[in-house]
This record gives sequence, structure tokens and C-alpha cells, in this order.
Amino acid sequence: MTILQTALPVFLALGVGVFARKKQFFTRDHIDAMKKLVINITLPFVLLSAFASADYNTAALVLPTMTFLLCCVALSLGFVILRLCKVKSRLAPFLASGFEAGMLGYSLFALLFPEHSVSTFAVLDLGQTLFVFTLFKILLSGKTDWKAILKDMVTSPILWAVFAGVILGVTGLYRMPYVGNLLDSTCDFLSAPTGMVILLTVGYDLVLGEIPWKKTVGFIGMRLGIMAVIAAIMIVLNRTVLNGMIFEGAALVMVILPPPYVIPVFADEPAERVSISSALSALTVVSLLLFAVLSVIVGLYPMA
Repeated sequence: MTILQTALPVFLALGVGVFARKKQFFTRDHIDAMKKLVINITLPFVLLSAFASADYNTAALVLPTMTFLLCCVALSLGFVILRLCKVKSRLAPFLASGFEAGMLGYSLFALLFPEHSVSTFAVLDLGQTLFVFTLFKILLSGKTDWKAILKDMVTSPILWAVFAGVILGVTGLYRMPYVGNLLDSTCDFLSAPTGMVILLTVGYDLVLGEIPWKKTVGFIGMRLGIMAVIAAIMIVLNRTVLNGMIFEGAALVMVILPPPYVIPVFADEPAERVSISSALSALTVVSLLLFAVLSVIVGLYPMA
């Protein structure tokens, strides 16, 4: 029952999205509007609460730096592997790095570890968020238009929410009388639809019959292999050098996530856009299946 309580809402919300597409309850414009709602309103409140309630100590500096560097390692491995395999695709190496933490990670973490503060996941996510909004996007775009990149960062509600949360946490404002309670109640209410809306839109976009599986399976294998390496590095560092700074449940949720959904936007050719979008759809399914497996493991062997 514990496992069902964790996994069933995820797959039910996903199924609602698939059903809504088949019955044409929503149009593409409706789904795009839902995604904008999440990215610009509900998700920033999730991040604001997570970073405001985080403990700012040595781990708050070390873990984001580690995550940023591991994302760089994963991206480098992606370029090396695809070059060795002679795969010609400008965007395919980017499937090896970055995590869709905003659109999936926080919701899955909260479902899997309701007894743990989401800030334990947010500290790891900070490093990869900075990576995605800086180095990842610069290389992904293939351009060096620093003004456009800076404008994208400055106007992002997600980065503003992270910044505001960090300020509230570091300065101690969050822990002042009534401030934390008011912030928590507000954020809990405004962020409540996030998980359901995200999974519904993911389900709507899942059209498995249109995926070119031969090429996609290769991309999935590359991603899973690299993520296994990243997970192993995280756990080894945590149990040796870092002395248990990382909540390993947060690390496991992160490494099963798909790459950022923004990648196909930068495709130069329609064929490549279809190929990358298909890979992201398939990787999302794989992520949810891995989440179900992780639910079983955590249900049988709870993580402290």
C-alpha cells in the first residue's frame, strides 16, 4: 500500500493526460498554456519554499558545485560517446546531461519522500539549474549572444524564485516569527497543482507509436549508462569525502530524471527536432518506470 500510495498518483495523472489527448479534451494551445502556468507561477513557488527552508551550511556550497561539475562531466561523456559511435547530431550529446528537475523532479521527490524536506533535493538542484541556465544553454544554442542569454536569465521566474528563497534562508528572515508559516501556507497552496499539471502534460505528449525506436534506444542506453556513472560518483563521494552531506534518495531521484525538455527548441532541422523530441518522450517513460522501481525499493528499504 505504501508503494501504491507513491506510484499510483503518478501513473494515474499520466494516464489522464493520455486519455485527454485521445478524447481531444485539450488542444495543443491548452497544453502549452498549462506548461506556462507551471513554469511561470506554480513551480517558482515550489522553489521559493524549498530554498527558503534549506539549511545554509558547508553543504549548501559544496553540493551545488559538485552537481554543476558532474553535469559538465556528463555532457563531456555524451560528446565522446556519440563521436566514438559516429552519430551525427548536433543536439544528441545534450541528452546526456542536465535534469528536468523543475517539471518532474520536485513532484516525484515529494511523493517518494514525503517525510523529508524538499530542500534536500533543492540543494542538489541548484547546481544543475545554474548549469542549465548558463553553460548548457550557451553550448546548446551554438551562439555567444551574451545579451540574449543574460536577458533570458534575468527574466526567468524560476531563477528569481531561487534567488528570493536563498535570500530568505541565508538572512534568517524565513525563521522569523510568523514569516515562515505565512510563506509555507502561501507556497503550499499556490504550488499544489504543480505535480498533477506537469504529469498531465507529459501524458498528453506521449505518442509512443511515433517514436523511431532504433535510434531512440541508443540514446536511452547512452543516458542511462552516463547517469549510472554519475550516481556512482555521487554515492562514493558522499560516503567518503563528503561524510554523508547528500541525502542519497535525492541523488537517486535526480539521476533517473529525463534531460531538460528545452533541447528540441534549438534544433536546426525538422528531422533532428523529431528525433530529439522522441528521445525525450521515451526517456520520460523510462524515468517514470525507474521511479516505480525506486518506489518499491524505498518501500522495502526506507532511506534514513
